[in-house]
Amino acid sequence: MLGKPPAPEDVIRVTPQDGAKGVRPGESLRVRVPDGRLESVKVVRSQDAEETEVKGRIAADGMSWRPDDDRLGLAARYVVDVVALDGDGDRSARHTTFSTLVPDKRFIGYVTPEDRSTVGTGMIVSLEFSREIADRKAVERAVRVTAQPPVEVRPHWFGNGRLDFRPEEYWKPGTRVTVALGLRDVEGAPGVYGLQQKSFSFTVGRSQTSLVDAAEHTMQVRRDGELLATVPITAGAPENTTYNGRMVVSEMLELTRMNGATVGFRKADGKGEYDIPDVPHAMRLTSSGTFLHGNYWADDEVFGHANVSHGCVGLRDVRGGASDTPAGWFFDRSLIGDVVEVVHSKDKRVAPDNGLGGWNMTWKEWTAGPVG
Repeated sequence: MLGKPPAPEDVIRVTPQDGAKGVRPGESLRVRVPDGRLESVKVVRSQDAEETEVKGRIAADGMSWRPDDDRLGLAARYVVDVVALDGDGDRSARHTTFSTLVPDKRFIGYVTPEDRSTVGTGMIVSLEFSREIADRKAVERAVRVTAQPPVEVRPHWFGNGRLDFRPEEYWKPGTRVTVALGLRDVEGAPGVYGLQQKSFSFTVGRSQTSLVDAAEHTMQVRRDGELLATVPITAGAPENTTYNGRMVVSEMLELTRMNGATVGFRKADGKGEYDIPDVPHAMRLTSSGTFLHGNYWADDEVFGHANVSHGCVGLRDVRGGASDTPAGWFFDRSLIGDVVEVVHSKDKRVAPDNGLGGWNMTWKEWTAGPVG
């Protein structure tokens, strides 16, 4: 009598085991035969209602298969179909399934700048994470920032919640920058996994930098290296001086409300030292509240002659804003990502993580390692 043929699970060994649930990402997907050889291996991953074939290769001896990417996707179902010959040359087939861990905790990175935007040459790519990152190396490896034409772009951590990228010098006009987020299923902290898998791009526009001299009460605006205009300004008063250093425009608002209480300027009764509901042509320079904005409430003779603000840089404007005022003229010619540098103010240099202030670090400091 002929012997009973071996069971498929004896001929073809698959890990994780058939029917396994909650498989953790550190486990490996493997297919092997104790003897004989594999003829075909097909693996399909179902994740986010989308099916994807998992690419892999059979070893030269025909006895094992492994995926090209060893990482298992989270919250996914895998279907494995294998055909193999056993040691006696008999064909056998096996069908197995398993599912991976559905994590309770996820993190995402909020990215600056926006997709498909055109920005100034001082733009810094910045990711603010929704949770504290413990494994910064793993997260850093999962983010790629590339440029065309090519230029070296390096990362820098500020604490455990923010990762910025910049080149050594300002971007060249016309550069196209692509940011690829491969954060999905990356374990950023114990039990906390990334959610994003996407790419976006932005374009660097013309070069414009502005130099604010707080002592001279002027701002020199340069376009492509040439002086475009010298604009009279008012900066921070002696008791509320403006930061020195290079700051990057990160937000532009035609009209906004500014209340001193939100940035620490309070009266004895707790109300703000100022509350202006309609500040025109406001351009954010720091996350702590420094703006370059239109000012319609100060006397005209202030601009170019005195510093009277609470730390912002003010340009003459009219209520509601107008394009023919210094503030309107500058706003209409500016981009998010333009650099505004302040000099000769009796204040400290702005911190590199206060807004997009990374240009205040030398390249050596930037590439040396994280801060905090």
